[in-house]
Amino acid sequence: MGNVFVTLLLARRRTLPRAVSTWLTMIIAFDAKRAFKNNTGLGNYSRTIIREFALTHPDDTLLLLTPDTRGRHSGFCADMPNVRIIVPHGIWRIFKSLWRTIGIGLRLLPEMPDVYHGLSQELPLIFTGRDAHKAGTRTVVSIHDMMPWRYPKNFHLIDRCIYRRKVKTACRHADRIIAISLQTKKDIVMFLSTDPSKIEVIYQSCEPQFRNTITAERRAEVKKRYGLPEQYVICVGTIERRKNQDTLVRAMQSVASNVSLVIVGRKADLYPQVEATIHELALNDRVIILDNARFEDFPALYAGAMAAVYISLFEGFGIPILEAMCCGTPVLTSRCSSMPEVGGEAALYADPTDIADIAEKINRLAHDSILRNSLITKGAEQAKHFLPDNATRKLDMLYKSVLPNH
Repeated sequence: MGNVFVTLLLARRRTLPRAVSTWLTMIIAFDAKRAFKNNTGLGNYSRTIIREFALTHPDDTLLLLTPDTRGRHSGFCADMPNVRIIVPHGIWRIFKSLWRTIGIGLRLLPEMPDVYHGLSQELPLIFTGRDAHKAGTRTVVSIHDMMPWRYPKNFHLIDRCIYRRKVKTACRHADRIIAISLQTKKDIVMFLSTDPSKIEVIYQSCEPQFRNTITAERRAEVKKRYGLPEQYVICVGTIERRKNQDTLVRAMQSVASNVSLVIVGRKADLYPQVEATIHELALNDRVIILDNARFEDFPALYAGAMAAVYISLFEGFGIPILEAMCCGTPVLTSRCSSMPEVGGEAALYADPTDIADIAEKINRLAHDSILRNSLITKGAEQAKHFLPDNATRKLDMLYKSVLPNH
């Protein structure tokens, strides 16, 4: 049924005149739902890619396709004249999920983009049929992780099946695949048997606000707003099993009593267990959970911390590591998956399953100012590897590489 629909779309497309882009300019369409709707993770990635590419490639036209633009990030690209937002109209406003699968193909017919980039691991139906190349648009898809394969029990059966099918289909049909880390590339090859030469590793950057100078007054203001103690370590991330905050809370029992833990993140499946552990170990006065912190306050929350602790069991990238380094905060993270790719020699590492190891490393950071200063200096240098310019330059080369006659 899907191939029949794609064939009909392509038949209609071939009746339309195609604008020919020169090597100097491109029309690039992005799946921008996450850019407008998500506050973290895929949202941060999408906004950074779109904004930086638009700013550094003013002659290219960017089409942002999103079910709607309402939300905290509705104006993230308002000042960019080469960006055009496309939303569903008519009956598609009711069937927004179906619009992302089918309606986008119909809507793009008159636009004829050179490249379609699926920023969040999927492609519309028109680009996944046997004759997709006849559409005249080349496709790129970003894959962030392979969690439904690595941690299937963390997903409901239906969600897991849908997610797997979308990722598998996108990777099979995309002209090129972007993996956000070498670890993710290895996982794509391992789980999907994808040709490694089809996959390009392009590291993501973080939101520009994390690279801004954070004054002492700003740090004090944010500490006061959230009622934070003078000395704390910060852990940023959704409170879920993979993020491993329960192990971190247990480690705090062996950390110097003048050091508190601030967990910043949405309450998910691990939260009841974390809450129970806090009460069990009588750590109510030393563990603070902020599930409603304003995103614009994140840099000051990092900068006010003695260290950032990110001991996830597995990550496709690990953006809080980079955010912390950009804010001048020493990092303690896990010695596994993609975390060493991000941290390099600028982070301290621990076994995420070893409570004693985690506690010992936090205590070292609390008492060794030389170590802290060394990590801050190294972190500033390491963060330069993830500047937005690096990603946009590689993206430009990748887009052009998939186009005919380039």
